[in-house]
Amino acid sequence: MLEFLKLQDVIIMGMGCAVLIIWMVLFFLSGKYHSLFRTLSEKEYPLKDLYSMGYVVIEMFHYKFKGKYDRKLRAELAVLYEEKYVDYYLRVIYAQSITLGLLVFLFSFILYGLSRDILIFIICMGMAALAVYYFMTLAEKKIQKRSDELLNDFSEIVSKLALLVNAGMIMREAWNEVAYAGESVIYQEMIRSCEDMQNGVSEAEAIRRFGVRCIIPEIKKFASTIIQGIEKGNRELAMMLQVQSDEIWEMKQQRVKRAGAKANTKLMIPMFIMFIGILIMIVVPIFTNLGV
Repeated sequence: MLEFLKLQDVIIMGMGCAVLIIWMVLFFLSGKYHSLFRTLSEKEYPLKDLYSMGYVVIEMFHYKFKGKYDRKLRAELAVLYEEKYVDYYLRVIYAQSITLGLLVFLFSFILYGLSRDILIFIICMGMAALAVYYFMTLAEKKIQKRSDELLNDFSEIVSKLALLVNAGMIMREAWNEVAYAGESVIYQEMIRSCEDMQNGVSEAEAIRRFGVRCIIPEIKKFASTIIQGIEKGNRELAMMLQVQSDEIWEMKQQRVKRAGAKANTKLMIPMFIMFIGILIMIVVPIFTNLGV
């Protein structure tokens, strides 16, 4: 058994040395790519100064970013960033995932060398795989968070627009009035539409782009309603906005109810764990005494 453990140690530590050499080579070759990641936020992209190492791996394998997952990731990034930056952030995500996954992978060999525990080594290897998965799916999580933020103020915005249009204000003026009344994500997207209009984009096209950027079906429907209303006239638009405002308030009430039900379900988990703990505290002494 002792000989087996010694052989195991030699194999794993040899692999660790090979990984360390690869890490050092990548670090040496990565210098010319440092400038690609300097503008990234340290808060949003931790250890960004090391991402150039992951980028070296991408360049070495001449990866073309044309796979099915790449197309999906491009579509997600197009929601979060302007179209012209999509390719850049696609490479950032790959470089980030490779770098941090490789860092955890290297760290697993260091921990094994300190502990000589194969279980710790396996857990760390699993964490390396999880790190790659986490950072590759981070864009999807950001979109979900952004969608929730968009929906938070959506009903209020529709109500304000319906009120202003009903009062006789034309859509373009009402849109400008509401856009600068808040600072959340959906207000920022409305401001982008205002800037598009100021730069010569038609009212309908600017609002269509707003719906595309927001991606949520309810907001897309809202944008389509406005575009139809613009074509049919202000009076039709006022009626359509009022109807949609009522629908959205109903939808918001349903969302609050679902969120409450989900919160109750989450609360049941710690309560169940506490119940199991109390049960163990009671049952174990009973069986111990019976054994005595």
